[in-house]
Parts: sequence; C-alpha cells; structure tokens
Amino acid sequence: MKKFLPYLLSFCLIVLAFPIYAFADASEGDMIVTLGEDLTEGQKQEILKEMDAPEDAMTVSVSNEEEHKYLGDYISKALIGTRALSSSSITIGKKDQGLSVETNNINWVTDEMYTNALITAGVKDAEVYITAPVEVSGTAALTGLIKAYEVSTDKVIPEEQKQVANEELVKTAKLSESIGADKATELMTKIKDEISTNPPETEKELKDLIQQKANDSGIELTSEELDGLVALFERMKNLDIDWDQVRSQLENAKEDLNEFLNKEETKNFISKFIDFVKSIIDSIAGAFQS
Repeated sequence: MKKFLPYLLSFCLIVLAFPIYAFADASEGDMIVTLGEDLTEGQKQEILKEMDAPEDAMTVSVSNEEEHKYLGDYISKALIGTRALSSSSITIGKKDQGLSVETNNINWVTDEMYTNALITAGVKDAEVYITAPVEVSGTAALTGLIKAYEVSTDKVIPEEQKQVANEELVKTAKLSESIGADKATELMTKIKDEISTNPPETEKELKDLIQQKANDSGIELTSEELDGLVALFERMKNLDIDWDQVRSQLENAKEDLNEFLNKEETKNFISKFIDFVKSIIDSIAGAFQS
C-alpha cells in the first residue's frame, strides 16, 4: 500500500499556487473547474463534458510543479509523480445545503475523507466533483478544490488552515491502510465533532479524547498513529477556525457517513479495495519507472 502513496498524494496541495481571481459575485449554481496541466486537449474536453461544465465556467490549471511545491512537506519528490492529471469542479450551493462529494477514477481517498478535510479548510455549502482520465489516488485534489472555493467566493482561507486540511486528508488516508477507510473517516469525524462541541484545554485532554473516540469505535491505534493525530488536532484546535460552521457542516457529513457505513456493500469495501489496489500497483509503478 505504501508504494501506492506517491500517486495518491499528487493532487492535494495545489491550492496555494494559483493566482487569485476575483469572483465575488458568485451565486448558487456557479461552477469553477481545475484541470491537470498534463491532460491532453482531448482529455480536457472529455473531463469538461463529464463534469457537465458550462461554457463560461472559470477554469484553473494545475501543474506538476505546483504539486511538488505543496506536497514536498509530506512526501519525497520521487513519490509525488511526474504528471498532473487529476481535475475537479466545485459548484456553489445554497445556504446551509452542506457539502456533497462525488468522485470518479479516484481509488484511495474516499468521498467522506474529502468532505472532512474540506470542512476543516472552511469550505461549505457546495457540490464537489473529482475525476481523472485514469485511476489516480486523489490526494492532490484537495488543494485545487480549496483554491476553487476561494476563487468562486472571493474568500481567502488562511495558509495554516489549508495546510492542516491537507495534512488531515493525508493522515486519514494513511490511517485507512491499517484500520479501513470507513473506520478512519468515522474516527476523524467523531474527534472533530467533539472538539467543536467540547474543546479540550490541554494536550493531555486532547490525547485522552482521541483515545476515547478510538475505543468507542473499536479502533486500536498504534503509539505512532495516536501521537500523529494528537499533533494534527493540536494544530487544528489552535487555528482561528469557525467551529460553529464546522459543527454545522459535520451534521451533514455525519448523515452521509452513517448512510455509507450502513450500506451492505460497505462491509466488504476494504477487502475489495485492497484486492483492487494490489491488482494495479505493479502496472502503475511500471508506468512511472519507464
């Protein structure tokens, strides 16, 4: 699974590199699109068609250089990859609609992981679509999505908040390798929900909170995983985050999560996912080495 990390992390931190466009008059239904710079013209047109993007949709290009620039703090250059292919769209929704996420050709990051990280970044009330012309990990998508939200709403999300959101997505995806995607998402949601309602005052209280939520979900964290989550949420709770907004958006996320967890097909999600990943790792690795 770790060998697959490079391709997962190449779509997550592109946000910060884009120029800021004024789009302050964005209203319900407006869409902005991010396209991987290494897509062929034909692939771009196919993706725009897939997104059902209007002709006047604002489009932002995402380069592999930007991916390396903003993913460098998380993984080595060799693991990031050489092409920017992942693309996304974000459509402004009505007030209090919440976030909805749909993906295509994304095989590591789940819809629920995106939702959680976007909430941390301050994104709200929008419909999100993430895709690529071939199977990709999907981690680099978050950066483009955050930037698209900034452009469409003319709101600047603080740098540290963007970084924490990207770190959360990466940590959740990594955690999913040991406990499963559903459990990892459930744990992150429960921790954030508790922090938004009863914020811990000390690092020890935070550590106890995380451990308790893990226990409640039947999750056994390693010392390294626990310490990593403590460090992440310590940074998160010290940010100037609108926790009332987080709590509101989480209500929608929890409804979607509960529906996801109760689906019959979810019970076999991880085993099928692992089998699928194993079947394509060799071919993907070979393509990047050639």
